[in-house]
Amino acid sequence: MIGIAAARYDLSVQRAREATLKTDLTVMRQAIDNYTLDKEAAPQSLDDLVNPQAPYLREVPTDPMTHQKDWHTDTGDLVMSPDQTNNGIVDVHSSSTGTSRTDGTAYNTW
Repeated sequence: MIGIAAARYDLSVQRAREATLKTDLTVMRQAIDNYTLDKEAAPQSLDDLVNPQAPYLREVPTDPMTHQKDWHTDTGDLVMSPDQTNNGIVDVHSSSTGTSRTDGTAYNTW
C-alpha cells in the first residue's frame, strides 16, 4: 500500500510542477509581448521585464523543472508593430531536458 501511495504522490507532484511550468511560460510570454508592444522594442533579457520603472513581472520565476532561473530564450525578428525598433526575445522555454510522463513531450518544447 505504501508503494502505491508513494507512486501516486510522486505523480501528483510532477503534475503540479507541469501546471506551474505552463502557467509561468504563459505569464512570461504575455509579459514579453506586452513589453514589446509598449516599448516598441523587444526585451534583450528576461531581467528587462522586471525593471522597477515599468515592471511587467515582479520577478523572473524559478523554473519548476530545474529549480533555477535558467530559462532558455529565443531571439528573433518578430515585429509586433510598425514602429518596433529592434529585435530581441520572442519566446521562452524551460531549460529542462526532461519529458512529461503524462504526454511524453519534452519540457523544453513547451
